[in-house]
Amino acid sequence: MQITKADFYTSVYKYEECPRLQQPEIAFSGRSNVGKSSLINRITRQKKLARTSNTPGRTQCLNYYNVDDKFYLVDLPGYGFANVPQKVKADWAELIDTYLRYRENLIGIVQIIDARHKPTKDDKMMVEWLQASGLSFLIVATKVDKISNNKKAKQKKLIYKELNLDQLSNFTFFSAQTGDGTPQLYNYLNSLLNS
Repeated sequence: MQITKADFYTSVYKYEECPRLQQPEIAFSGRSNVGKSSLINRITRQKKLARTSNTPGRTQCLNYYNVDDKFYLVDLPGYGFANVPQKVKADWAELIDTYLRYRENLIGIVQIIDARHKPTKDDKMMVEWLQASGLSFLIVATKVDKISNNKKAKQKKLIYKELNLDQLSNFTFFSAQTGDGTPQLYNYLNSLLNS
């Protein structure tokens, strides 16, 4: 798969505002500050498509991107330690939950975690939800360029244990800096779109 064109389409703050679309949707989920925007920019080959920020919690809505007129990439608000009022967090949680539960166009999820750390409580909850949902998902561990090759195997073992994954689980390491993991990500998107 090669992505040649990706454009911002719309932002959605309430589930009822989700656009009526023919094309399938693939959601990108992860905690605040996990490198989701950098990953989206890397795979779409655009430096500024998704806004990157040092401030966790910058994405506060569902951001829709039209990719090659084939599918919509949907960037979900980051969960976790975003420094925002409790009411806003509750609204995000409801928006994400409703979208994942009821959106008929949704065909798969790219679940992003940080390769350097043990998965958080929120990561575990999200993956448990995905495992129970029956939705197809790929776990992508970002920022792998920041850990040594020796530590990589150890981290993979830890991630598999903490998230209760088996050898058949879809998993890849990824680096927005080096592009490591990009082919695996493309393969996963391809398999979703062609199934």
